[in-house]
Amino acid sequence: MIISRTRSGLLSMVSAIVLGLLLAPSAQALDLKIATIAPEGTVWMKQMRDGSKEIKERTDGRVNFKFFGGGVMGNDKKVMRKIRIGQLHGGMFTPSSVADIYPSMQLYGMPLVFSSVGEVEYVRERMDSILMAGLEEAGLVSFGFSDGGFARVLSNTPITSVDSLKGRKVWVPEGDLITYNTMSALGLSPVTLAVTDVMTGLQTGLVDIVGSSPVGAVVMQWHTKVKYMTDFPLGYLMGYMVVDKKYFDKISDADQQIVREVFGKVYAEFDRQNKLDDSAAFQALVDSGIEIVRPNEQEIENWRTLVYASNFEMADRGVISRELLDKMLGYIDEYRQSQKEAN
Repeated sequence: MIISRTRSGLLSMVSAIVLGLLLAPSAQALDLKIATIAPEGTVWMKQMRDGSKEIKERTDGRVNFKFFGGGVMGNDKKVMRKIRIGQLHGGMFTPSSVADIYPSMQLYGMPLVFSSVGEVEYVRERMDSILMAGLEEAGLVSFGFSDGGFARVLSNTPITSVDSLKGRKVWVPEGDLITYNTMSALGLSPVTLAVTDVMTGLQTGLVDIVGSSPVGAVVMQWHTKVKYMTDFPLGYLMGYMVVDKKYFDKISDADQQIVREVFGKVYAEFDRQNKLDDSAAFQALVDSGIEIVRPNEQEIENWRTLVYASNFEMADRGVISRELLDKMLGYIDEYRQSQKEAN
């Protein structure tokens, strides 16, 4: 009788444990909070959330991404601080945002290095994986880069020469030491601001000039505060999402592969679509009344001479990897030579 009751009690206990395990959430379930300044309602936010939904379904709820758009978590500097203390787990950034962690992320954006989309594509095919590996080694996991187009000069007076730049107050993103030094070399007065403060800077006269892609100018509405755009590729822009590696490593290897696959596809689509959007945004700026100006070839060479010296000086100081800079410039030379031979 006692044995029977003991067995009954053991069975009840085992049943309760099994039932509890079945009903309890997975011990490996992880919610990752990601911040971005991308406005709510944009195609970017929709596609990121669609990707998160797919990941949640394919991992049976073990991995879930929650996105905070529209800059509600603050500027890039505040987001990085929240990532460090674990309040957030990642964000969507531009290269200068992680300059303190992995300086070479600024490589592609070095001013006046690229002169065509073809050069960018040739270099990226060969170097994207190097930069992504460098990011991960620095503790940030990325899933791909999205094309941001070329930054162009937006201003209220026509900028067509080095002399027309002198003394002008130009916006420089927070943490972007390379652009800051470059603008100083060109005779401008750099003003460091968070992206979210640029509109106020234009409205109050704190800045006279901003460098932006056409898409960025339209999305952020900066084009409503300027009259001219200098049609010359000042620097290449791109965006990407990162997750703090210490949180990403909490995900199982199989689920990590799903996350990389899904967000890799999302960013490949961003990369493709952004090129089309940039062209459409350029036309939108023209249609809005922005006057397009262009410096002559001699002025372009004058700018390049000044900027190249600044670029190499910063590489020699360790602001960016001299090895990677030389590698990138070597690929650009390869591409230009192949184009000459083809023609």
